[in-house]
Amino acid sequence: MMQQGHLSRPNRPGKLAYLAYLARLVRLDMQALLVMLVFLAGSCSSPSKEELASLAAKGYYQHLIEGDFEHFLEGRMMADSLPADYRSQLIDGYSQFLAQQVKARGGINEVRVSRAFTDSTQQYTSVLLTLCYGDSTSEEVVVPMVEHNGRWMMK
Repeated sequence: MMQQGHLSRPNRPGKLAYLAYLARLVRLDMQALLVMLVFLAGSCSSPSKEELASLAAKGYYQHLIEGDFEHFLEGRMMADSLPADYRSQLIDGYSQFLAQQVKARGGINEVRVSRAFTDSTQQYTSVLLTLCYGDSTSEEVVVPMVEHNGRWMMK
């Protein structure tokens, strides 16, 4: 059952529809969307697993740093089957994490994709994100991503 405000994957096929879906997911600005459109229009193939997983991971972490913990949690595999009390504990933990980062490092100002690679033996794609903090430091985190029913989810 979908919650109000939840983004669903488009029913119509095609690169443009999927790109529009991803743009809404990660809240890309128009310039970034235009660059992606030009890139995809010039290519004959679909975006790679690594590109799609990277966009999804960045989008989920963007939700986290904006304090939209529900959407961040929805990006986790099997999040829809978590008991309500456990969901609440996770959301409290995300909130505490963000408050701790504000106190220790001036908050997380930006999320960047460093790179991504697919481990064919483990059947997931690792996305390396760089978290840029308010005190000018940065940290790289690894986000394992899996594709489930056409949607990239955090493992």
